[in-house]
Amino acid sequence: MTKATVRELKVATGLSPLLLESFKRNGRVNTALLDHLSDADLSISDGQDGMSVVEQIAHMAGFRKDWLSEISPSHAATLDVELENDMLTLRDPAELRQALSEGDAAVLAAIRDALKDDRDFEGAYESNPAHFLQHALVHDAHHRGQIMMLLRQSGYSPQQMAALEQATWPIWRE
Repeated sequence: MTKATVRELKVATGLSPLLLESFKRNGRVNTALLDHLSDADLSISDGQDGMSVVEQIAHMAGFRKDWLSEISPSHAATLDVELENDMLTLRDPAELRQALSEGDAAVLAAIRDALKDDRDFEGAYESNPAHFLQHALVHDAHHRGQIMMLLRQSGYSPQQMAALEQATWPIWRE
């Protein structure tokens, strides 16, 4: 999302610039995480039927289409990805990166349109459609935490963990 897009959304919808900037940074953190992981890292799982690293990321991306299908079906329809059990069927990092980016754009479009039309989402986020952005931020952070735990449990060294943290945390501290 460009600075012009953030400005446009702020002007068009009255969304908090801080919330928009946080959502933008969240997308950059997701990208940095994906960029840092190796193919071997993606297959790491807990061995107890939990989601693997790549499944966590596919779930994060699928979350956008899954929720949009409930609160704004027309925006969900713009996402050309398949869901299976609320998770994207994609496993390729480049495709997941694109799905996250396109999902974020669809989420912002849905919120922009709802606020512009002065309507809430029925059944969820009824107090303000922008709460969906907060939900996405918390949801993604939760799954990134699970990914970090999986990597640590799989034997990532303190140096490897520090390198991954160095790739992601500075984005929040800009």
